[in-house]
Amino acid sequence: MSALSNKVAIVTGASSGIGYATAKLFAREGARVVAAARRQPELDALVEEITQAGGYAVALAGDVKDEAYAKALVELAIGRFGGLDVAFNNAGTTGEMGATPAVSLAEWENTIRTNLTSAFLGAKYQLPAMLDRNGGSLIFTSTFVGHTVGLPGMAAYAASKAGLIGLTQALASEFGPKGIRVNALLPGGTDTPMGRGFANTPDALAFVLGLHALKRMAQPEEIAQSALYLASDASSFTTGSALLADGGVSINRT
Repeated sequence: MSALSNKVAIVTGASSGIGYATAKLFAREGARVVAAARRQPELDALVEEITQAGGYAVALAGDVKDEAYAKALVELAIGRFGGLDVAFNNAGTTGEMGATPAVSLAEWENTIRTNLTSAFLGAKYQLPAMLDRNGGSLIFTSTFVGHTVGLPGMAAYAASKAGLIGLTQALASEFGPKGIRVNALLPGGTDTPMGRGFANTPDALAFVLGLHALKRMAQPEEIAQSALYLASDASSFTTGSALLADGGVSINRT
């Protein structure tokens, strides 16, 4: 039996990068996938790819900062596939990077809302649907930045992503007795459009690669495998964790 047979999963940030790879992997492992992102054409291409491979997926474009969108995604999961078992709240942004005094309040608030408030909004509607199924797995994409490593010029990003770990711990404690596991996944540098935006020169790329004990960036499919672990029964006794899949950034000093 596949790891997610008979499960229904929402994946946000599914139009590219980690979300795209995870949506495809979840579908290959038997899940019915509700794919979410801002760009409808990319979502349509993802659904077509999953369908052609024999899987099941639907897509709904929208902005994760919008509470109505969070509600609509859950309603789509229930209406199309009968319920919700897994939610991978993965959508995010690096936000405005640079000297902290130069970051505008508007950019700060946009980063917090995109990375942290959107996770709260997702959970607000996903948790009741999981309770109706007597359990589930809720996953947030956080990062090592602001958790084990400080990087200059990334205050809003670090604060928002660190906040996800606190949210994870609170929800894991609150809903563990009801059969819902809640975990944060902390990738290292990953070869995605967002990751390439940070490592956008040969020197910057060399710096990023050197941060990792493995001296390379992850492929999105590698991070998707860690998301699959947290989504599946393989992690049945794992909750409240900040799971590092960071290629050794957090321990590397060479």
